[in-house]
This record gives sequence, C-alpha cells and structure tokens, in this order.
Amino acid sequence: MAHYIPQLDTDLTPKYIAHLREEFNDELMSLQLPEHPSYLYKPLSYVFSGKGKRLRPILLCIAGRAMGASEDDLKYAGVAVELLHNFTLVHDDIMDQDDFRHGKHTIHKKWDESTAILTGDGIYVLSLSLVAKVKNHSLRVIKTFNKAALMVCEGQAYDKQYENDKNISIDDYFIMVEKKTGYLIGLCTELGGILGNQNDETVEDLKTFGMILGTAFQIQDDMLEIMANEESMGKSLGSDLTRGKQTILSILARQKDAKEWDKINSNFKDIDNSIREQKGYLVSNGIIAEVQSMIQSYINQANEILIKIPEPCKSQLTQFTELILNRDH
Repeated sequence: MAHYIPQLDTDLTPKYIAHLREEFNDELMSLQLPEHPSYLYKPLSYVFSGKGKRLRPILLCIAGRAMGASEDDLKYAGVAVELLHNFTLVHDDIMDQDDFRHGKHTIHKKWDESTAILTGDGIYVLSLSLVAKVKNHSLRVIKTFNKAALMVCEGQAYDKQYENDKNISIDDYFIMVEKKTGYLIGLCTELGGILGNQNDETVEDLKTFGMILGTAFQIQDDMLEIMANEESMGKSLGSDLTRGKQTILSILARQKDAKEWDKINSNFKDIDNSIREQKGYLVSNGIIAEVQSMIQSYINQANEILIKIPEPCKSQLTQFTELILNRDH
C-alpha cells in the first residue's frame, strides 16, 4: 500500500480520499485468486472488480494513520473490512432479490442463487484470512472483527424479521440499524484505534463515534434510496419500500397517516408512479425534512465524541463526517 500522506496532517481533501479509494481498489484487484474452480473464483473476481465507495476501509485507514498505525496492518485490516462488507452485500442481494449493485448485475442475477451463496461464503473466509495477517494486537483485532461480523448478521436478521411488520417502532428500527450498519462502521474506527496503540478509553470513544456515524449513514441511505437518482445510486430506487422494508421513512410515514400511506403503497404495478407518489407524500408531510434533521442530530452527536480524540485524528474524522453528510449516493 503506497504511503500517500496529505501535505497537512489535518488536510482530508477529495484528492486524498480518491487516492485511498484507488489504493483499496488496487488491493482488491491484486488478491491472488486461483483460476479453478471457476464456479467460485470467477464470481469472486467479478465482485472485486466493482467500484464501490470503499468508505469503510478509508475510514479505518484515516483513523489508523492519524494514530501512527503500521501501513501493512492498515492494508490487511482495511481490505478485510471491505470484504466483510461485500460478503454482507452479496447475501443481502439474494435475500432482497436486488438485481443491481453499484450499477452492475448482482451475483445471483448474473449467475444464480447457489453461486451467490458460495461467493459470499468465499468472500467471508478471505476476510478472515486477511485480518489474521495483522501483527499488532492480532488476537484482539480478530476477536473485535468476529464480534462485529456477528452483530451485522444479527442486524440483517432483524431486517428480514421486520419485513411487512407494521408494528415496528422507531426504537426497533434503531436496534436494527445499530447492528446492521453501525457496528461495521464502528469496527473501522475501533480497529484504527487498536492498531494505533490507543488506550482503552480512546478506542471505545472511536468505536462509539463510528457507531453513531453508521446510524446517520443508514438513515441517510434510507432517504437516498427513494430521493436520489437511480444513476448515482447504482441500483433501482424504491426497492426497500416496495418489499415492505421497515425504513425510517416508512415508520415515520405510518405515524403521520397510516391509512394514507397504506393506500399509496397498495399498488406497485407502476413502480415509477408509486415512487413519485411516495416522494410527494414524504416531502409534503415534512417527513424528509424531519429525517434530514435527524441525520444532522446524529452527526452532531458523533462530533461531540470527537472532542476527546487527539489530533490529527479528531480533525480528519470531523471532515469525514462532513463528507458523509454531503453525499448524494
């Protein structure tokens, strides 16, 4: 992994973020995969050729570099976290029957569900082999990684369990989000602190920051899933709501007027028209504005945690939260 450091310790420029993204793209593409059996390794290569945002390994790298962590450890941990994330995406796409991911056909769509299940399994095993290469606090890193992996699975279990359940509350939603999204992003900042030899209190603060940021990220993702444009998102819009997913939008919409919301969602024969009706309802009833305020509130909470984090990590993570807040996909 190239040693690219911004000119100023606290300078987190778009160029720097783009460079980190390319570093991790290169690392994924350079993984030494056998050619056979092609049934396994061809789909794996297909996944690694995708151009994701790589926000999780970038976040881990930012936190770890600011704390003086080893570049090799950051490389192995960062790629492992990205593989863990991709493992969840491949299996989530099967469960949710999504056809596109990052503008490309999903594995089960391009091949079949059996291939996709095995591909996800293979990605997960690769993530474990890479995180095992970390040398600093290796046992602690592995235990932390495995705990987060299980929490993400629990979050996905809640996600599936809650489908089409109109009794799910805001509190239920946040339990699901904390596990499904918060824990994985919290893992990134937590590992950055561990690899940077920080004390237990700082590591815990970094984890808490990441989990709060992850919650904000998921709320924003719920909103973008219907309010963004399909090209920038790289997948079909409105799919969560049409499948009966319990997102922040659906829960708040039901609280506002359950009968009207159910009426809007009663017929999905014309998906584009249904999404337009959903958008209109969510905007006109102030739900989008409420969600945007909620996102900002979580960002503010995350920044409050950072007050206790030493520089230059504090400044760089503060800038990273702004990047999250201003994203459009």
